[in-house]
Amino acid sequence: MPAAGQRAAGDGTEDMDEFDATLASALVRRRFLASGVATLAGGAIARAAGAFTRPAPDAGLTGRLISASFPQKGAMIVQRNRPPLLETPMEVFNETIFTPNDRFFVRWHWADIPLDVDTANFRLTIGGAVKRPLALRLDQLLKMPRISYAAVNQCSGNSRALFEPRVPGAQWAHGAMGNARWEGVPLRHLRDLAGIDPTAARVRFGGLDKPLTAVDPFRKSLAAPHAMDGEVMVAFAMNGEQLPMLNGFPLRLIVPGWFSTYWVKALDSIEVLTGPDDNYWMAKAYQIPATPHANVVPGTKEFPKTPISIMPPRSWITNVKDGDTLPYRSRIGINGIALGGDQGVERVDLSIDGGKSWIATRLGADEGRYSFRRFSVVIPVPARGTMAIMSRCTNAKGEAQPMTPNWNPGGFMRNCVEACTVRLV
Repeated sequence: MPAAGQRAAGDGTEDMDEFDATLASALVRRRFLASGVATLAGGAIARAAGAFTRPAPDAGLTGRLISASFPQKGAMIVQRNRPPLLETPMEVFNETIFTPNDRFFVRWHWADIPLDVDTANFRLTIGGAVKRPLALRLDQLLKMPRISYAAVNQCSGNSRALFEPRVPGAQWAHGAMGNARWEGVPLRHLRDLAGIDPTAARVRFGGLDKPLTAVDPFRKSLAAPHAMDGEVMVAFAMNGEQLPMLNGFPLRLIVPGWFSTYWVKALDSIEVLTGPDDNYWMAKAYQIPATPHANVVPGTKEFPKTPISIMPPRSWITNVKDGDTLPYRSRIGINGIALGGDQGVERVDLSIDGGKSWIATRLGADEGRYSFRRFSVVIPVPARGTMAIMSRCTNAKGEAQPMTPNWNPGGFMRNCVEACTVRLV
């Protein structure tokens, strides 16, 4: 049975978006505490105040709301403002392989998110099955050995708006994702400082956001060997700057290759467990069908489940969008980005005949196996009229995007080949 005030889990696949909306409280101001944070990224977060204003419709986004009034953010598509769910417009991904911090998507579970962080008194605690429980200051973390790499952060429900039949939850298009170069302390180093118990089974992570009722706070965990693989990090910087408040300042967990549900924001606690993690967010939420491509027949009620984890390969065309009308030319250039998931991008191919034949693209610079990678190609245009352009990514382990979309009640893990239909006149 769910705790008091907690919605029943149902089939265990929902991501709590409806639940969030029910419990959301009004956010009347944004004020960021700058004290003692200059060393994080060479400058303090500016104080920002004022209410989130009602955004105005943007005709170029088919009626979706867009706003530039959120602190430290440029123009973002607004899925919800309490708590903030902000989507990156697709044109941003055509401009650069690394998503600017002020255009990086935002997703919180609870309305009570941190608005002020007293950096002088902030502590990252490490406890549970360890020899030496720790309470680490930010300045201590900044002096520890660092790692840095590029990695895509993608919401489990990215592209949920495209599911047919429709499913509940935030109706993201393709912009619930972003790519950044993250910098921080490898979790393995913190393991060595704390002296993890040999019987450790899982490592649980918690942040500063809080529920408004007596329900399970948002906590996620990883198997101990994965958590300590040397790549999972506690990050304090993204793209050479300190984390924006809405993206998890002052610390964020980075789990490269995995969906963002594990990338705990405003990280303040690490707990080593000697058994399974049975908290709601691991045992019930973010469950997908244990089937190929997380797919079941729409309406299916009973099916085996597994926690969502590794991102599959995907690709997106970025320099034209579905529904565009373009002047006719015999050849046109197509650009886009691709993601290999937990592997690098091996190739990206395009089709203009519904997948009967494919054209190899040229890949851009390799920024690492967890990063976006640019692709480009010039394709022939057979005639004036309508043309559907498809892109398909194959990652380094030979896994390619499926041609048919998946469906599950949570609207999770869409990665099918998408058709971008344009009209040439």
